[in-house]
Amino acid sequence: MKSPVAVSFNHFYKIFLATFALVALMQALMISSVEAVELPDFTELVEQNSAAVVNISTTQKIKHTRRMPHGFSVPDLPEGSPFGDLFRHFFGEGGGGNNNDEMPEEFKSQSLGSGFIVDKDGYVVTNYHVIKDADEIIVKLSDRRELKAKIIGGDERSDMALLKIDASDLPVVKIGKSGDLKVGEWAMAIGSPFGFDHSVSVGVISAIGRNLPSENYVPFIQTDVAINPGNSGGPLFNLDGEVIGINSQIYSRTGGFMGLSFAIPIDVAMDVIAQLKEKGKVARGWLGILIQDVNRELAESFGMDDPRGAVVLQVMPDSPAEKAGFKVGDVVVEFNGKKIIRSSDLPLAVGQAPIDVRARVKLIREGKSKTLSVIIAELPAEEVLAENSPAVTQKGKESRLGLVVEDLTAEQRQRLQLGERGIVVRSVEKGPAQDAGIRRGDVILMLDSKDVKNIKQFSKIVKGLKKGKSTPVLVQRGNAPIFLPLKIPE
Repeated sequence: MKSPVAVSFNHFYKIFLATFALVALMQALMISSVEAVELPDFTELVEQNSAAVVNISTTQKIKHTRRMPHGFSVPDLPEGSPFGDLFRHFFGEGGGGNNNDEMPEEFKSQSLGSGFIVDKDGYVVTNYHVIKDADEIIVKLSDRRELKAKIIGGDERSDMALLKIDASDLPVVKIGKSGDLKVGEWAMAIGSPFGFDHSVSVGVISAIGRNLPSENYVPFIQTDVAINPGNSGGPLFNLDGEVIGINSQIYSRTGGFMGLSFAIPIDVAMDVIAQLKEKGKVARGWLGILIQDVNRELAESFGMDDPRGAVVLQVMPDSPAEKAGFKVGDVVVEFNGKKIIRSSDLPLAVGQAPIDVRARVKLIREGKSKTLSVIIAELPAEEVLAENSPAVTQKGKESRLGLVVEDLTAEQRQRLQLGERGIVVRSVEKGPAQDAGIRRGDVILMLDSKDVKNIKQFSKIVKGLKKGKSTPVLVQRGNAPIFLPLKIPE
């Protein structure tokens, strides 16, 4: 017979186990419920917005020439022979012969993209690269109508285009704000990847203000939303059903989605679209300087406490920057109150600045802070900028740096548009110059904030360099100048 104490203990233990199991079950249900609440349902967003998303197909006529080997012609074949059609398809009616060596042929190239309707009267937004060089643009609506579109305007620098179709009372998207985006937010894309209309993919905002190497005027939104060929030009939505970006690019080694997608912020896009609608083109601000990033070594050589800003490599002639007194080696750290952390921040800030209006630029020159006032001009066309850019080609030994250099001839200076400065590097030996990244063929333009005019003057500057201290050296390489940090060892 069990004692009353043993019975009481067993009863208590059973109650404890039952209570513990119940609490654990309730906690599991609560966690599951919370997770279910946090996961969004995109079905309503898709239903509300799909109708305003369109498929865009373009046709481009391409001419090329097929050539018969010299001395050959289409052989005599029986009438109606399929081989005769084959020869004529590839080499034309006359074959090769003496008079028909080249037979021009025209064929159509087709491509697909996406877009969205921003005005009920038929204005459609897409990427510029979707419709570039197109001879015909067809916009397919969600109700299966296919309408020809005309280009109102396009801007290659921002990859934006505005189209117009002949229709009315169309569904439109709701435009949001990209300036309030936060990393980690949900995002949804609707588009036509590989031609599959109105495909939906979801993900999160991975980063904001992302600068890509080939783009100077767009602070991209990075997402992990699945974007593939055909999604370009389509909208990126937030959970409120507002367009916050325009899907534009992907990073891929295979041509398909790899988890890195980039969208044009809608704030930037709508400013471009408004200008395209009003004037058919986009006007941007221009300073007239070439710049590069400032790394830790360069910051030290410029007498800066931390790496930031955009260092001036070249001041273009007759530009706003030249008129305002900018100099090579200046480090721009602030533009109109906006801090310039990376060099890519400056073109965006200048591009958005009002034209013919004075701007204040804070910079560091020879270790000291300075503020310049500059009147912003309109960014010239690409061909004008190209004309003003230096065309570059491409004896003495400077043992302290490990360099063999040579004076430029008057003809070389004129051809390279370098004025009275510059010496060319003929070889690089082990030493400070090699550590700095100076290469054979580089043209040294400036050292220690002083223009380099010839070997004699260059050697004098080198002798004055202090041991253990970094100093900037400006070289011209390829088609552009670049600053390198040069340090004489202790």
